[in-house]
Amino acid sequence: MNSAQPSPFAFIIHPIDVKRDVARRYPALGLLPERVIEWLIKRREPMPVAELHGIRSAIGVEASGWLIGCPLSPRQFVELPVEFVYDKLEQCGRIAEELGAGIIGLGAFTSVVGDGGITLSQRLKIAVTTGNSYTVRTAMDGVMKAAELMGITIGEARGAVVGASGSIGATCTELLGRHAASVALVGRNRERLDDVAARLATGTRAELSVHTDVQEGLRDADVIVTVSSAADAIVEPHYLKRGCVVCDVARPRDVSVRVARERDDVLVIEGGVVQVPGAMRCTKFGGEAPFSFGFPPGTAYACMSETMALALEGRLESFTLGKTVSVEQVDEIGRICDRHGFRLAGFRSFERAVTEEEIARIKSRAGR
Repeated sequence: MNSAQPSPFAFIIHPIDVKRDVARRYPALGLLPERVIEWLIKRREPMPVAELHGIRSAIGVEASGWLIGCPLSPRQFVELPVEFVYDKLEQCGRIAEELGAGIIGLGAFTSVVGDGGITLSQRLKIAVTTGNSYTVRTAMDGVMKAAELMGITIGEARGAVVGASGSIGATCTELLGRHAASVALVGRNRERLDDVAARLATGTRAELSVHTDVQEGLRDADVIVTVSSAADAIVEPHYLKRGCVVCDVARPRDVSVRVARERDDVLVIEGGVVQVPGAMRCTKFGGEAPFSFGFPPGTAYACMSETMALALEGRLESFTLGKTVSVEQVDEIGRICDRHGFRLAGFRSFERAVTEEEIARIKSRAGR
């Protein structure tokens, strides 16, 4: 589907920290156990929760949109029957259609469940995108910038990709291989890792190695990208080299929360925070009161930014669907977002913003 003019967009959000996020809207619920809150919100219907205005492209076009709230927690997206979750997401899509959106983006765990938006796109009349192409682009941009801030010379660095045998992992390996001296491909299936390494060997400057043991693969790695489909954390504190940078793109996250508590000499980021062009403002649906979705004013998730950029571009198409992301998609969405003025604006780590001052302190503790 294509359009010559910008169209309104929609983007699905959901609670990440159930007790914290639900308590913002319903303070009394924050006093209940998490499982009880989940039981209650599962029975709620999706609804539009906020409006986005003031998104103005560097080439002068403007777009607006809506945030649609899906009342499910990360655990529920993983544990509930997939058809139940699909029905919730379809309800979100129907709301977006009624509001007049031409494309809807899938935020956080909504892009992880099931087949990554393929089924949802078949049920809706509007375009669907997971935003994973721009997520990968900003993750790689973030790794490069974070490495620079940590005093790592990327052209001399040892890189590693956890989950390298998957489509997104293979793409990250190819992109990291454009810059790093070497890249370790880490995953569970040796044969698939060997296939990826053989396919990439002739087109990369980096020396490639293959590892089925995560600890072994991360040994001495300066720059790590994690994109596995593991159900639980697989990157532990003692796996990591002092002063390294880890970009955790996976959902559920690959990096154990113990790393945040025990390793103050490594930098863990979740990809880049994106500065949205123009003067974006977010207000509660149907009102003027400000609404916060957890990011600094004027910034957004990379996946949300992909949705905005496609709306600004007039490309109302399902740009990124399923569990695959190609290098060509990453490069193309990068060009689109660059043209409209989206840019890297900072970092997040374990759901909070990380300042350059904090990074300087990590660098100092690492002895760089």
